[in-house]
Order: sequence, then C-alpha cells, then structure tokens
Amino acid sequence: MERAAVFDVDGTLVDTNHLHVTTWWEAFRQAGHRVPMHAVHRAVGLASTDLIAHLLGEDRDTDQDAGLSAAHKALYGQYFDRLPALPGAGDLLRRLAGDGWKVVLATSAGGAELGALRRAIDADDAIAATASADDVAAGKPAPEPVEHALELAGVPAERAVFVGDTVWDMRAGSRAGVRCVGVLCGGLPRADLEQAGARAVYADPADLLASLDGSPFA
Repeated sequence: MERAAVFDVDGTLVDTNHLHVTTWWEAFRQAGHRVPMHAVHRAVGLASTDLIAHLLGEDRDTDQDAGLSAAHKALYGQYFDRLPALPGAGDLLRRLAGDGWKVVLATSAGGAELGALRRAIDADDAIAATASADDVAAGKPAPEPVEHALELAGVPAERAVFVGDTVWDMRAGSRAGVRCVGVLCGGLPRADLEQAGARAVYADPADLLASLDGSPFA
C-alpha cells in the first residue's frame, strides 16, 4: 500500500521562522501596531489573515489586513534568493521517496515564495505534490491542509505521517488523523509540540533522518 510523508515547510525544512517573525513585526510596526516578537513567533504557521486576527484580535480594523499581508510579503520577499534549508532537509525527502513514501508538502506559501522554498530544499525529484493553503477553505490548525495533502497522495490518514514545527501543525495533523512528528528547529519547546499531538520530536530534519529506523516512519 502507498504511504504518505507530509511535510510543513517553513521552520520544518527551511530555516525561515525568524525571518517571518522579523518581517511580520516590521509590517505591524509600519501600520502603527506594537506586537511583541515572542507573540509573533508563536503565531507563525498560521495563514496570514488568521495570524493577524490571532495577534490583533477579532475586533481589529479588518480593512488593514490586506495591507499588513502585502507589507509582510514585500519585506519577506527580500530574502527569496537566500533562504537557507535546514540541515538534512533535502536528504530526508530523498531518503523517504527512495523508501517508497509519497512526499507531499503542506504549506501556506504559494507562487514565488513557494518557488524560493523549493529551490532552498533542492529536492524536487523527491516531492510528489504540494498542498497550498490557497487550495482549502481553512488553514492550520484546521485539518483541511493535511487532508488535502492526503487526497493529492491518494493515501488514507492511517498510512501517513505529518512532520511540522508548530503547535498549529500538530493540531492540524492530529485532527486529520495522521501520526504527527515535531521538529525543534522552528524554535518552539518540545513540551508544546508534544501537548499539541506530536508522537515523537527531533531536533531537525538531519536528526530525524539519522533516527528513521526508530521513528514513526519505521
């Protein structure tokens, strides 16, 4: 039977979380909002509108949302030509694909941003499909992004493993009924990932690759 290895991208395969924190913080600052960086960090992984709502509240002036998202996109876009893959990211995807797993990316990125992320990972030969937040009605922590990835792979939840770095990833994967693996390279504590549903936690893709035989991928 087919098996699916579903991966979040930002903070999981590419070392971008702190770039997102800085550029979101600057976008908020330019719009007159003082949002602590630690709060932004814990919101990274949410889709743009959800991140803004999480940080500014539902009673905010929603007319600012599009401008905030555009400012973040422009600021973050300055880094597209030098996004750094996390250690072992491409090797991990190629190993899993070689072992017969269908590798699917589940990300809120699209267009030029997704292209930049894939160039950083440098493992297109191993990636079977990409599920974007643009393809579903609700982003993480809703299960739809992971469910869409499973549909693209043609694999049931019980034959899949989802790897991510945020509590939003773990909640989305758990709600979709897949086994969840957390990585610490996004900057969140192990306890937070485990509480949100991670069955195992590794330092980064290289650590997971070295530990595959004893992991949920075994």
